[in-house]
Amino acid sequence: MRYYFAPMEGLTDSIYRRLHHKYFPGVDRYYMPFLSPTIHRTLTSKEERELPMADSVAFSAVPQMLTKVPADFLWAARVCRDRGYREVNLNVGCPSGTVVAKDKGSGMLRDLDSLDRFLDEIFREAPLPVSVKTRLGLESPEAFPAILEIYNRYPIQELTVHPRVRRQFYNGNVDMEMFAFAMENSKNPLCFNGDILSLAQAESLQRQFPQLEAVMIGRGLISDPGMLSGGTSPAVLEDFMNALLEAYEAAFGSSRNAMFRLKENWFYLLKRFEGSEKLGKRLRKTTDIAEFQSITAEILHTLPLVPQPSPNP
Repeated sequence: MRYYFAPMEGLTDSIYRRLHHKYFPGVDRYYMPFLSPTIHRTLTSKEERELPMADSVAFSAVPQMLTKVPADFLWAARVCRDRGYREVNLNVGCPSGTVVAKDKGSGMLRDLDSLDRFLDEIFREAPLPVSVKTRLGLESPEAFPAILEIYNRYPIQELTVHPRVRRQFYNGNVDMEMFAFAMENSKNPLCFNGDILSLAQAESLQRQFPQLEAVMIGRGLISDPGMLSGGTSPAVLEDFMNALLEAYEAAFGSSRNAMFRLKENWFYLLKRFEGSEKLGKRLRKTTDIAEFQSITAEILHTLPLVPQPSPNP
Protein backbone atom coordinates (compact mmCIF):
# COMPACT_ATOMS: atom_id res chain seq x y z
CA MET A 1 0.00 0.00 0.00
CA ARG A 2 1.24 3.48 -0.89
CA TYR A 3 0.43 6.35 1.46
CA TYR A 4 -0.13 9.88 0.19
CA PHE A 5 -0.47 13.12 2.19
CA ALA A 6 -3.51 14.99 0.87
CA PRO A 7 -3.21 18.66 -0.13
CA MET A 8 -4.73 20.93 2.53
CA GLU A 9 -4.81 24.66 1.86
CA GLY A 10 -3.22 26.68 4.66
CA LEU A 11 -1.75 23.58 6.28
CA THR A 12 0.48 21.44 4.05
CA ASP A 13 2.60 24.17 2.50
CA SER A 14 6.23 23.69 1.45
CA ILE A 15 7.56 24.34 4.97
CA TYR A 16 5.17 21.84 6.52
CA ARG A 17 5.94 19.17 3.90
CA ARG A 18 9.70 19.52 4.36
CA LEU A 19 9.57 19.29 8.14
CA HIS A 20 6.95 16.54 8.21
CA HIS A 21 9.18 14.42 6.00
CA LYS A 22 12.12 15.12 8.34
CA TYR A 23 10.34 14.10 11.54
CA PHE A 24 7.82 11.47 10.42
CA PRO A 25 8.54 8.64 7.94
CA GLY A 26 5.96 6.69 5.97
CA VAL A 27 4.55 9.11 3.39
CA ASP A 28 5.27 7.95 -0.16
CA ARG A 29 4.07 11.10 -1.86
CA TYR A 30 2.96 14.59 -0.85
CA TYR A 31 0.27 16.31 -2.92
CA MET A 32 0.56 20.10 -2.93
CA PRO A 33 -2.34 22.47 -2.20
CA PHE A 34 -3.69 23.60 -5.54
CA LEU A 35 -2.30 26.22 -7.86
CA SER A 36 -4.81 28.27 -9.87
CA PRO A 37 -3.19 29.08 -13.23
CA THR A 38 -4.55 32.05 -15.18
CA ILE A 39 -4.24 33.60 -18.62
CA HIS A 40 -1.39 35.80 -17.31
CA ARG A 41 0.98 32.81 -17.58
CA THR A 42 3.05 33.76 -14.58
CA LEU A 43 3.56 32.33 -11.12
CA THR A 44 3.01 34.59 -8.13
CA SER A 45 5.83 34.88 -5.59
CA LYS A 46 3.88 32.52 -3.31
CA GLU A 47 3.47 29.99 -6.12
CA GLU A 48 7.17 30.22 -6.91
CA ARG A 49 7.91 29.41 -3.28
CA GLU A 50 5.39 26.58 -3.14
CA LEU A 51 6.61 24.98 -6.38
CA PRO A 52 10.36 24.48 -5.86
CA MET A 53 12.47 22.52 -8.31
CA ALA A 54 11.56 18.87 -7.80
CA ASP A 55 15.14 17.81 -7.17
CA SER A 56 15.56 20.40 -4.41
CA VAL A 57 13.48 18.38 -1.93
CA ALA A 58 14.20 14.90 -0.58
CA PHE A 59 10.73 13.46 -1.13
CA SER A 60 8.21 12.89 -3.91
CA ALA A 61 5.71 15.70 -4.40
CA VAL A 62 2.91 16.27 -6.90
CA PRO A 63 1.53 19.70 -7.87
CA GLN A 64 -2.25 20.02 -7.97
CA MET A 65 -4.13 22.30 -10.39
CA LEU A 66 -7.50 24.01 -9.92
CA THR A 67 -8.84 25.31 -13.21
CA LYS A 68 -11.60 24.77 -15.76
CA VAL A 69 -9.61 26.16 -18.69
CA PRO A 70 -7.62 23.54 -20.64
CA ALA A 71 -5.05 26.05 -21.93
CA ASP A 72 -4.33 27.26 -18.39
CA PHE A 73 -3.94 23.69 -17.16
CA LEU A 74 -1.57 22.79 -19.98
CA TRP A 75 0.57 25.88 -19.41
CA ALA A 76 0.90 25.04 -15.71
CA ALA A 77 1.63 21.39 -16.50
CA ARG A 78 4.53 22.47 -18.74
CA VAL A 79 5.88 24.65 -15.91
CA CYS A 80 5.73 21.63 -13.60
CA ARG A 81 7.48 19.46 -16.17
CA ASP A 82 10.23 22.05 -16.59
CA ARG A 83 10.71 22.08 -12.81
CA GLY A 84 11.27 18.34 -12.80
CA TYR A 85 7.89 17.01 -11.67
CA ARG A 86 6.70 13.68 -13.03
CA GLU A 87 2.96 14.07 -12.49
CA VAL A 88 0.34 16.77 -12.16
CA ASN A 89 -2.97 16.37 -10.35
CA LEU A 90 -6.33 17.84 -11.41
CA ASN A 91 -8.64 18.94 -8.60
CA VAL A 92 -12.24 17.90 -9.31
CA GLY A 93 -13.07 17.55 -5.63
CA CYS A 94 -12.78 20.88 -3.78
CA PRO A 95 -16.21 21.63 -2.21
CA SER A 96 -15.56 25.30 -1.34
CA GLY A 97 -18.50 27.52 -2.25
CA THR A 98 -16.34 30.16 -3.95
CA VAL A 99 -14.60 27.46 -6.00
CA VAL A 100 -17.78 25.63 -7.00
CA ALA A 101 -19.48 28.90 -7.98
CA LYS A 102 -16.77 29.32 -10.64
CA ASP A 103 -17.37 25.75 -11.93
CA LYS A 104 -13.99 24.64 -10.62
CA GLY A 105 -13.17 21.82 -8.23
CA SER A 106 -16.27 19.72 -7.64
CA GLY A 107 -18.16 22.39 -9.57
CA MET A 108 -16.79 20.71 -12.71
CA LEU A 109 -19.17 17.82 -11.94
CA ARG A 110 -22.16 20.07 -12.64
CA ASP A 111 -21.79 19.77 -16.42
CA LEU A 112 -20.44 16.37 -17.47
CA ASP A 113 -20.24 17.28 -21.15
CA SER A 114 -17.99 20.20 -20.24
CA LEU A 115 -15.89 17.92 -18.01
CA ASP A 116 -15.52 15.47 -20.88
CA ARG A 117 -14.38 18.21 -23.28
CA PHE A 118 -11.89 19.51 -20.69
CA LEU A 119 -10.36 16.07 -20.18
CA ASP A 120 -10.23 15.43 -23.92
CA GLU A 121 -8.24 18.61 -24.49
CA ILE A 122 -5.75 18.16 -21.67
CA PHE A 123 -5.06 14.49 -22.37
CA ARG A 124 -4.40 15.19 -26.05
CA GLU A 125 -1.55 17.58 -25.14
CA ALA A 126 -0.54 16.87 -21.54
CA PRO A 127 3.29 17.05 -21.24
CA LEU A 128 3.36 14.64 -18.29
CA PRO A 129 1.03 12.10 -16.64
CA VAL A 130 -2.19 13.47 -15.15
CA SER A 131 -3.91 12.13 -12.04
CA VAL A 132 -7.37 13.25 -10.89
CA LYS A 133 -8.95 13.76 -7.47
CA THR A 134 -12.74 13.62 -7.55
CA ARG A 135 -15.93 13.43 -5.55
CA LEU A 136 -19.01 11.34 -6.36
CA GLY A 137 -21.00 14.30 -7.64
CA LEU A 138 -22.55 17.57 -6.53
CA GLU A 139 -25.77 16.52 -4.82
CA SER A 140 -26.29 12.78 -5.19
CA PRO A 141 -23.95 9.78 -5.41
CA GLU A 142 -26.25 8.43 -8.11
CA ALA A 143 -24.38 10.75 -10.48
CA PHE A 144 -21.12 8.84 -10.00
CA PRO A 145 -21.56 5.99 -12.52
CA ALA A 146 -21.88 8.56 -15.32
CA ILE A 147 -18.88 10.48 -13.97
CA LEU A 148 -16.78 7.32 -13.79
CA GLU A 149 -17.76 6.45 -17.35
CA ILE A 150 -16.18 9.73 -18.46
CA TYR A 151 -13.00 9.12 -16.46
CA ASN A 152 -12.74 5.66 -18.03
CA ARG A 153 -12.29 7.27 -21.45
CA TYR A 154 -8.92 8.74 -20.49
CA PRO A 155 -5.51 7.34 -19.39
CA ILE A 156 -5.63 8.83 -15.90
CA GLN A 157 -2.42 8.09 -14.00
CA GLU A 158 -4.40 7.50 -10.81
CA LEU A 159 -7.97 8.38 -9.85
CA THR A 160 -8.36 9.43 -6.21
CA VAL A 161 -11.97 9.04 -5.10
CA HIS A 162 -13.30 10.88 -2.07
CA PRO A 163 -16.62 9.02 -1.71
CA ARG A 164 -18.77 11.96 -0.69
CA VAL A 165 -20.76 14.44 -2.77
CA ARG A 166 -19.98 18.13 -2.70
CA ARG A 167 -23.09 18.91 -0.64
CA GLN A 168 -21.64 16.91 2.28
CA PHE A 169 -18.35 18.82 2.38
CA TYR A 170 -16.57 16.64 4.99
CA ASN A 171 -19.65 15.66 6.99
CA GLY A 172 -21.57 12.42 7.21
CA ASN A 173 -20.34 8.99 6.23
CA VAL A 174 -18.25 8.19 3.19
CA ASP A 175 -20.15 6.08 0.64
CA MET A 176 -18.31 2.77 0.64
CA GLU A 177 -20.85 1.18 -1.70
CA MET A 178 -19.96 3.71 -4.38
CA PHE A 179 -16.27 3.24 -3.74
CA ALA A 180 -16.77 -0.51 -4.19
CA PHE A 181 -18.51 0.32 -7.48
CA ALA A 182 -15.47 2.34 -8.50
CA MET A 183 -13.13 -0.51 -7.60
CA GLU A 184 -15.14 -2.87 -9.77
CA ASN A 185 -15.66 -0.58 -12.74
CA SER A 186 -12.74 1.85 -12.99
CA LYS A 187 -10.34 1.29 -15.88
CA ASN A 188 -7.75 3.46 -14.13
CA PRO A 189 -5.80 2.76 -10.91
CA LEU A 190 -7.65 3.96 -7.83
CA CYS A 191 -6.66 5.71 -4.62
CA PHE A 192 -9.03 6.07 -1.64
CA ASN A 193 -9.41 9.36 0.25
CA GLY A 194 -11.69 10.07 3.19
CA ASP A 195 -11.86 9.60 6.98
CA ILE A 196 -8.68 7.55 7.43
CA LEU A 197 -7.73 8.42 11.01
CA SER A 198 -5.33 5.60 11.88
CA LEU A 199 -2.96 3.15 10.26
CA ALA A 200 -5.24 0.33 11.42
CA GLN A 201 -8.10 1.83 9.41
CA ALA A 202 -5.93 2.05 6.29
CA GLU A 203 -4.85 -1.57 6.72
CA SER A 204 -8.46 -2.63 7.22
CA LEU A 205 -9.39 -0.87 4.00
CA GLN A 206 -6.68 -2.77 2.15
CA ARG A 207 -8.04 -6.06 3.50
CA GLN A 208 -11.49 -5.05 2.27
CA PHE A 209 -10.12 -4.11 -1.17
CA PRO A 210 -6.95 -6.19 -1.76
CA GLN A 211 -6.46 -4.66 -5.21
CA LEU A 212 -6.36 -1.11 -3.78
CA GLU A 213 -2.79 0.19 -4.04
CA ALA A 214 -2.95 3.66 -2.45
CA VAL A 215 -4.73 5.78 0.14
CA MET A 216 -4.60 9.56 0.52
CA ILE A 217 -4.82 10.90 4.07
CA GLY A 218 -5.39 14.52 5.06
CA ARG A 219 -6.98 15.44 8.39
CA GLY A 220 -5.83 12.17 9.94
CA LEU A 221 -2.17 12.97 9.29
CA ILE A 222 -2.52 16.57 10.47
CA SER A 223 -3.99 15.37 13.78
CA ASP A 224 -1.53 12.47 14.09
CA PRO A 225 1.56 13.33 12.00
CA GLY A 226 3.33 10.11 12.95
CA MET A 227 0.36 7.87 12.19
CA LEU A 228 2.19 5.90 9.53
CA SER A 229 5.13 5.11 11.79
CA GLY A 230 3.26 3.84 14.82
CA GLY A 231 1.77 7.04 16.22
CA THR A 232 2.94 10.46 17.34
CA SER A 233 4.80 10.76 20.62
CA PRO A 234 4.40 14.08 22.48
CA ALA A 235 8.20 14.52 22.55
CA VAL A 236 8.62 14.25 18.78
CA LEU A 237 5.49 16.32 18.20
CA GLU A 238 6.95 19.07 20.39
CA ASP A 239 10.19 19.06 18.38
CA PHE A 240 8.20 19.15 15.14
CA MET A 241 5.96 22.03 16.24
CA ASN A 242 8.94 24.03 17.52
CA ALA A 243 10.69 23.53 14.17
CA LEU A 244 7.54 24.68 12.36
CA LEU A 245 7.29 27.77 14.54
CA GLU A 246 10.90 28.69 13.87
CA ALA A 247 10.54 28.14 10.12
CA TYR A 248 7.31 30.15 9.89
CA GLU A 249 8.82 32.99 11.93
CA ALA A 250 11.65 33.17 9.42
CA ALA A 251 9.31 32.94 6.43
CA PHE A 252 6.71 35.44 7.67
CA GLY A 253 9.06 37.75 9.54
CA SER A 254 6.63 37.68 12.46
CA SER A 255 6.11 35.43 15.48
CA ARG A 256 2.47 36.50 15.60
CA ASN A 257 1.77 35.39 12.03
CA ALA A 258 3.64 32.15 12.63
CA MET A 259 1.48 31.53 15.70
CA PHE A 260 -1.74 32.01 13.75
CA ARG A 261 -0.56 29.57 11.09
CA LEU A 262 0.15 26.96 13.78
CA LYS A 263 -3.28 27.47 15.32
CA GLU A 264 -4.67 25.88 12.16
CA ASN A 265 -2.61 22.77 12.92
CA TRP A 266 -3.64 22.75 16.57
CA PHE A 267 -7.32 22.71 15.57
CA TYR A 268 -6.68 19.13 14.44
CA LEU A 269 -3.93 18.20 16.92
CA LEU A 270 -6.17 18.92 19.92
CA LYS A 271 -8.38 15.99 18.93
CA ARG A 272 -5.50 13.64 19.85
CA PHE A 273 -5.37 14.79 23.50
CA GLU A 274 -7.87 13.77 26.17
CA GLY A 275 -9.51 16.60 28.10
CA SER A 276 -8.10 19.31 25.83
CA GLU A 277 -11.23 21.49 25.78
CA LYS A 278 -10.17 24.03 28.42
CA LEU A 279 -6.61 24.47 27.15
CA GLY A 280 -7.86 24.42 23.56
CA LYS A 281 -10.20 27.33 24.30
CA ARG A 282 -7.31 29.33 25.80
CA LEU A 283 -5.14 28.45 22.81
CA ARG A 284 -7.74 29.71 20.34
CA LYS A 285 -8.15 33.01 22.17
CA THR A 286 -4.54 33.96 22.83
CA THR A 287 -2.77 36.50 20.66
CA ASP A 288 0.48 36.40 22.66
CA ILE A 289 3.26 34.13 21.38
CA ALA A 290 4.70 33.46 24.86
CA GLU A 291 1.27 32.40 26.17
CA PHE A 292 0.74 30.30 23.03
CA GLN A 293 4.00 28.43 23.66
CA SER A 294 3.16 27.97 27.34
CA ILE A 295 -0.27 26.51 26.54
CA THR A 296 1.03 24.13 23.87
CA ALA A 297 3.77 22.93 26.23
CA GLU A 298 1.14 22.25 28.91
CA ILE A 299 -0.93 20.25 26.43
CA LEU A 300 2.05 18.18 25.33
CA HIS A 301 3.40 17.54 28.83
CA THR A 302 0.22 16.98 30.85
CA LEU A 303 -2.58 15.60 28.69
CA PRO A 304 -2.80 11.91 27.74
CA LEU A 305 -3.11 10.89 24.11
CA VAL A 306 -6.38 9.54 22.75
CA PRO A 307 -5.90 5.96 21.45
CA GLN A 308 -5.72 5.64 17.69
CA PRO A 309 -9.17 4.91 16.20
CA SER A 310 -9.97 1.26 15.54
CA PRO A 311 -10.80 -0.01 12.05
CA ASN A 312 -14.25 0.90 10.82
CA PRO A 313 -16.76 -1.96 10.93
